[in-house]
Order: sequence, then structure tokens, then C-alpha cells
Amino acid sequence: MIESSRRPVATRDATANSLVGARLRLGDRGLVLLAGLFALFLGLPVVTLVGRALATGALAQVVGASAVLSALGLSLATTAISLVITVAVGLPLAFVLARRSFRGKWLLESVVDLPIVLPPSVAGLALLLVFGRRGLLGGTLASTGLDIAFTTAAVVIAQTFVSAPFFIRSARAGIAGVDRDLEDAARVDGATELGLFRAITVPLAGPALAAGLVMAWARALGEFGATIMFAGSFPGRTQTLPLVVYSEFQGGDLDASVAAAAILVVAALGILIAVRAFHWGRALDVRGLG
Repeated sequence: MIESSRRPVATRDATANSLVGARLRLGDRGLVLLAGLFALFLGLPVVTLVGRALATGALAQVVGASAVLSALGLSLATTAISLVITVAVGLPLAFVLARRSFRGKWLLESVVDLPIVLPPSVAGLALLLVFGRRGLLGGTLASTGLDIAFTTAAVVIAQTFVSAPFFIRSARAGIAGVDRDLEDAARVDGATELGLFRAITVPLAGPALAAGLVMAWARALGEFGATIMFAGSFPGRTQTLPLVVYSEFQGGDLDASVAAAAILVVAALGILIAVRAFHWGRALDVRGLG
């Protein structure tokens, strides 16, 4: 009697387990399908753009065009300058945010992060209201012979404004993660603060700094809205590669626009591959920061 009473229970348990397993498998399939559809949504437009540029031969033609070469050269030059400025000014700021506690720190952090969420066109308009001829500092700058708006310098400022927060956030995460005991040991051995920073802090925070540099450069290279609002689109002077994409599209040359866009896509893809290949992406995780 005991054995006969156990069999129905075992049967019910097996049936319940099989039902649960079937539901889990169905849920997994649904999750995979949803993830696949969204990945397709994200990747298909980019693949289509690059595919069209290659299929029509427009990419090979545009790469040798003087306008594209000029815009590419300007983009590389201005992004390099903006990156130097970002490191020179952003690294000390990242160090302060990582190592110092002071009243109003949350406000400073919010100001630093603001360009990340600010619409680029709004950023460009804000820069114009400060550095433009009739802006807050425009008159003072004009009296010294400096005219920033709609010049190459405006391109650099716009790129620095929108890209610097990416480096500062990453550098802050890296510096905050450096073991303070190692720095204290170096101080005991007689290391100066500058020597300690160069020999201990920077090497240990190296992956985060590298990730920040790469992401900041990528953001500067793809900058469009702030540049066109603050610097305009003048070939050879302020027309960077993203502006060529827009200019060619507005002019009705879709193939040239697609080809210029494909160059930016390839550059962005190369950056992402580099970040993952060197495992720099881990350095961008700031969840552990207080």
C-alpha cells in the first residue's frame, strides 16, 4: 500500500518538473528571439549602410575625393588637439573627484556629466552664447583679437566640450581603484607626489585612462550638432567628416553621403574592437564608486 501511494506522487512530481522545464525552455526561446530581433534592429541599418557603400563603389570613389580627405584630415587634427586638452585639464579634475571629498562635490560631478546627456545642438548653442561675437565672453575676446565662433578653434572647443566627460568618468574610476597602500608605501620610500602619480597611480589606472581616451576620441570624431551650431560647416576650416555626411545628403548626393558615413562606421567599429580586445571596457564600470 505504501509503495502504491508513492507512485502517484512521484508521477505528479515528474509531470510538474517536465512542465516547469518546458516553460523554462519556452521562456528561453522567447528571450533569445527578442534579443535577436533587437540585435537585428541595431545592426541591420549599419550593415546596410556599409554594404551599400561597398556595393555601389561609392566608398572607393569618395575616399580619394578632396573634400573627404580635407574633412578627414581636419577631423583627425581637431580630435587630436581636443584629446590633448581633455587629458591636460580632465586628468587633474578626475583625480580631485576620485580622491577628495568636499561640499558640493555632487554638483561638480553633475556639471561634468551634463554634456553626456545634453543634446549636442543645445551644447553648441550654449557655447555660442558664451564664446560668440555677441556672447558672454565674445566682446572681451574680440578686444584681444580673438574670434572663436565659426573657426577651427570652435571645432576643437565643441569636440572637447562633448567628449571630455567620457575621459573624466573613466579616469576617475581608474584612479579611485588604485590601492592607496601602494602609494603610501612609495611615500615612505621618499617618493614625491608628482613622482608617485607618474610611477604608481597612472600605470595602475592605465586601462581606465586608455578606455577613456578611446571613448573620448570616438565621441569627438563623431561630433555633429555642437559643431554645426558653434563652428558652422565651412570646407577646409570647420567641415569635419560628420558634417560632410550631412552636406552631401543635403546636396542630393546620397552615395557620397553614404560613403562618408561608412568611413565613420568603420572607425567606430575599430574603436569598439580595440576596447574589447584590450579589455578596457572593464575600466568603464563606475558602479563601485561612492
